[in-house]
Amino acid sequence: MAGRINDEDVKAVRDAVPIDAVVSEYLQLRNAGGGNLKGLCPFHDEKSPSFQVSPSKGLFHCFGCQEGGDTITFVMKVDHLSFSEAVERLAAQAGITLRYEEGGYNPAHQRGERIRLVEAHKIAAQWYAEQLATSPEAETGRIFLAERGFDQAAAVHFGVGYSPQGWDHLTRYLRGKGFTDKELILSGLSQEGRRGPIDRFRGRLMWPIRDIGGEVVGFGARKLYEADTGPKYLNTPETAIYKKSQVLYGIDLAKKEIAKSSRAVVVEGYTDVMACHLAGVTTAIATCGTAFGGEHIKILRRLLMDNGSARVIFTFDGDAAGQKAALRAFEDDQKFAAETYIAIAPDGMDPCDLRLAKGDEAVADLVEPRTPLFEFALRQIVSRYDLDTPAGRAAALDEAAPIVAKIKNSGAQHEVAVELAGMLGILDTQFVVRRVAQLARWARDGKGPQTQDRRRPAEQQWTEAPRPANSGPALTLRNPVFAAERELLKLALQRPELVSPAFDAYGVDEFTAPPYAAVRQAIAEAGGAEYGVPDPQEYLVRVREAAPDDTVRAMVTELAVEPILRRTVDETYAGTVLVQIRRRAVERRIRDIQSQMTRLSTGGDPAQLAAVQNEMWVLQQYDQALRERGAEAL
Repeated sequence: MAGRINDEDVKAVRDAVPIDAVVSEYLQLRNAGGGNLKGLCPFHDEKSPSFQVSPSKGLFHCFGCQEGGDTITFVMKVDHLSFSEAVERLAAQAGITLRYEEGGYNPAHQRGERIRLVEAHKIAAQWYAEQLATSPEAETGRIFLAERGFDQAAAVHFGVGYSPQGWDHLTRYLRGKGFTDKELILSGLSQEGRRGPIDRFRGRLMWPIRDIGGEVVGFGARKLYEADTGPKYLNTPETAIYKKSQVLYGIDLAKKEIAKSSRAVVVEGYTDVMACHLAGVTTAIATCGTAFGGEHIKILRRLLMDNGSARVIFTFDGDAAGQKAALRAFEDDQKFAAETYIAIAPDGMDPCDLRLAKGDEAVADLVEPRTPLFEFALRQIVSRYDLDTPAGRAAALDEAAPIVAKIKNSGAQHEVAVELAGMLGILDTQFVVRRVAQLARWARDGKGPQTQDRRRPAEQQWTEAPRPANSGPALTLRNPVFAAERELLKLALQRPELVSPAFDAYGVDEFTAPPYAAVRQAIAEAGGAEYGVPDPQEYLVRVREAAPDDTVRAMVTELAVEPILRRTVDETYAGTVLVQIRRRAVERRIRDIQSQMTRLSTGGDPAQLAAVQNEMWVLQQYDQALRERGAEAL
């Protein structure tokens, strides 16, 4: 087992890698006000952004699914890593050498499995690229690329490589780098042979497939030789780091431009991505040996932010397979808020062929949105029926009307219904319009109101609705006591300098909501709000670590990220909230004493009654001082 990572090094990693820079590798972030950023949550489906990042605090929190934490937690959750693997990945990005407390520096073979598999792929990608650039045997691959308009600079830009024809060249090379046979098999780079592991890819052009963070997680390999009896394209098998339904080739190169332009172009192959990018269409991506589906949509939606101007353009071959792929893509169309289009090149050429035949401008022109995907789907459906017969027209309407009913914009839905009537040759246009409207109404009624997708600001949700079960007992901020307690905890976590040292004198029992009392206890165990004044970020780390369980930890993160309900947050406001909480605690104690005095006045101990009466007088004086002098009386 690897040793425990030194605490100082973990802190150094947290401080060195800004959380907004890490999160921005996976989704588009926009200004949320108050120094926070927002985006579509990567951990659950949503149409309105409820995922917030606080760069100043190094924390994120989703007000939809309640996921939250710091930079390390985000990397752990989004890439399914262990704590040490996430720290090691971030440390590598920041150039920090980690120390391990049980056995010194961590040997390479002791690192987490996922880190090891990623390292193996990184080294393999570099080795394949060197083979393509320098090996005489790779001339076949260089010719293949040149014939398609790709020079050595293009190959380097996309990391294209070559796998030699021998049985175990890469396997032996990676063994020499310290990788075990088990790791090579798990990575998918090698496979079992008669006498041990052999290379999975032999005599092929190699395209490294990277995840959205830029790590190589797999390869796409193109056959070059007639003697190769394998498929034309061979991809890495499913592994711990490679899931073909969750990766998009070129996403690491395209993500910034996709987010900036709110536009993505989906093509069919690796060379098509290369051709598009070299032609200036730098938003091009492709699937890796599988149909475009729901997981791919999730990746794009986080980058597009699903605003009204977002565009997704699919390019498919004009043959039957391409048409089938387009119809498959349309089945998932409604998962986008973006508008979807289809582009088919003249003569059915793909972008790579089109660039060769007609140049870069033709590729750029191809992907200009022209034909909405739903219109293409309708024409493909209608073409399958005999529209000269009433039965054929009725059958075509039965299949096409539900597609029109799915169109998001009601005005466009009406217009397309009229167009559909014309396509089918149905003279009674209103009959088709009514049929489509009825199907749309049934679909809406069946689904019910999509309240989750129409989120209100987080503070408004707290005011109007009970919290989810995993945030503790149901709370509503209609109760002014809960509202004030929540606000004070936000101040203590986000602006400790405004409430310290007074806050640290507040007892846990001054917070009446159990989840808030638990957060107060965690702050106390972390050293109090006063600890947060010199180092706010380390203070939040300590509070989260002091939380007794994930539920309280999630509450700490939420309160540390949620905006404070006052535009101007200063000592005066902090003092007002402190006084509110203390006065309510005093009022509760006064009520308790009044009850006790009532009991003692009917035959109780006179001395005890006198002590209670004295406490009552002190509390009343204190309450009056708080009323008159405010925070000065605390």
